[in-house]
Amino acid sequence: MKIKVLNTVDPSYSKFKFQTLKKYCFIKTIISSRSEAINFAQKSDVIIAGGRIKIDKKFIENCKNLKLILSPSTGTDHLCLKTIKKRKIKLIHIGKNLKLIKNFTATSEMSFALLLSLVRKIMQSVNDVNQGIWSRDKNSGFQLKDKTLGILGLGRLGKISAKIAKGFQMKVLANDIKKINHPGVKNVSFNNLFKSSDIIFLHVHLDSTTENLINKKVFKIMKKNAILINTCRGKIINERDLLHALKNKIIAGAALDVIDGEWLSRKNLIKHPIIKYAKNNNNLVVTPHIAGSTYESIKMARDHIFDLLIKFLKQKKL
Repeated sequence: MKIKVLNTVDPSYSKFKFQTLKKYCFIKTIISSRSEAINFAQKSDVIIAGGRIKIDKKFIENCKNLKLILSPSTGTDHLCLKTIKKRKIKLIHIGKNLKLIKNFTATSEMSFALLLSLVRKIMQSVNDVNQGIWSRDKNSGFQLKDKTLGILGLGRLGKISAKIAKGFQMKVLANDIKKINHPGVKNVSFNNLFKSSDIIFLHVHLDSTTENLINKKVFKIMKKNAILINTCRGKIINERDLLHALKNKIIAGAALDVIDGEWLSRKNLIKHPIIKYAKNNNNLVVTPHIAGSTYESIKMARDHIFDLLIKFLKQKKL
């Protein structure tokens, strides 16, 4: 009897690998329907877990035969790690595969795209042109040269962002829990980073030490003209405090690729305070967690996960 696999990622990026995988197991792809996914997962041995469907405690407890979860993601907030560990289910994700993810530059590139969209008022300019308004003077912004970029987290993405910043002739400060030296980057304390930077990039992982790390106290020490960019995870920022800072001009603006509430239904997502504010205010830009969504990064990640599962199935390790 073939191993049953629930796949919650779009296989079109890795068609050849996916076709090969189908030779070794019975695999069903369910991308958007949580109820359908839960139903099939009841008898599944393996789940390939993308970010669209949250594999939470309720989901996992429904899976009686589950032995392995594979995720082509560097983050794990779509997975209930506590329940996975309790159930002794093997988990493989790409977050610690440095050989693979060193090729992923997409998230750092997106950080600068968000920054430029905000400070150069690109969305407002496009909307004006579409209405026949040539608003050249109205939508002037500021250049990045000589501005100070503060990077919280000088790991893989932090280093890539620092390199790109140097191309813009920016000054670069960084803070990391580890002592990391990187060319052209000055290491400073957490408070000094937020006090001295014109722009802050968040490049840290979400865990118990970073949840709500950016809060009212932090906003108070930032410059009034400061810009905050978040491409990591929504819960790292206290969103209520962020909205207070934006509404009261404590900081100049923010651009977010992530929010706390990504798995809400469309009906509830549109009511999310962050989304509601961004819809009516130009000092907040929000995109739907697309920082890592380039063809290259998605294909490499999914190829790797499919190859791993093929290897396990060939060797009959499940």
